[in-house]
Amino acid sequence: MPSDVEYSPVGEGLGMRDYWLYVWLRRAAVIAAHVTGMGLTLIITLLSRPGTSLFSWHPVCMSFAYCLCMTEGVLLFSAEGSPFCFKSRKGKVRLHWFCQALVLIAAAAGLGFMVASKNLSELPHLLSWHSVLGVCTLAATALQAACGLCVIFPQLLRLSSTPLRLKLYHATCGLVVYLLATVTVVSAMFSDWFQATVKGTAWWAFLLLPLFPALVVMNQITNSYLPRKKITR
Repeated sequence: MPSDVEYSPVGEGLGMRDYWLYVWLRRAAVIAAHVTGMGLTLIITLLSRPGTSLFSWHPVCMSFAYCLCMTEGVLLFSAEGSPFCFKSRKGKVRLHWFCQALVLIAAAAGLGFMVASKNLSELPHLLSWHSVLGVCTLAATALQAACGLCVIFPQLLRLSSTPLRLKLYHATCGLVVYLLATVTVVSAMFSDWFQATVKGTAWWAFLLLPLFPALVVMNQITNSYLPRKKITR
């Protein structure tokens, strides 16, 4: 990394009183993001009535993968409001990998249920924006998992980049995947199934809910990994 670049500390330039207010607001935002991810997963599961059809398992698996597991896998690195109290970074990294493995497994299962449902109903595939975005999200998730392997095994894979730069690339790509997954979840709310299930004011609330964890995740990653130039005095 260039010598004039450093990672930005949280709350730099704030007074002590303003700093504590900033910390508590961040903590409340992170906790709200946890609650939103878990709440979305639970409500979508109840609305889907899993077991009533092959399709009913698709939103269950996908919400579990992206609204819950991926969100928790990122937020556990947050210093404010994380329910996981690992003191060592190694413990957090292992739990992160476990969450991301669950994302891959649940997303693959969700894809399988959707394909089986379409084939059973003899309906064509990839006709909606949601389905196209979903395929892109799954492909990006798989690539991001491969990128994570590069971070853990740089010497085994004989990579020339430094570990710090690999972590920066991994975090940046992870942010892109999370935002892509958020867009995919939002597009699902324009599907015929969801609009027939949720209507009125509740639909607008569902439309906005996935955006909040995305903002918190984006803020966390940029604060942790976005390089800033040093201020010369």
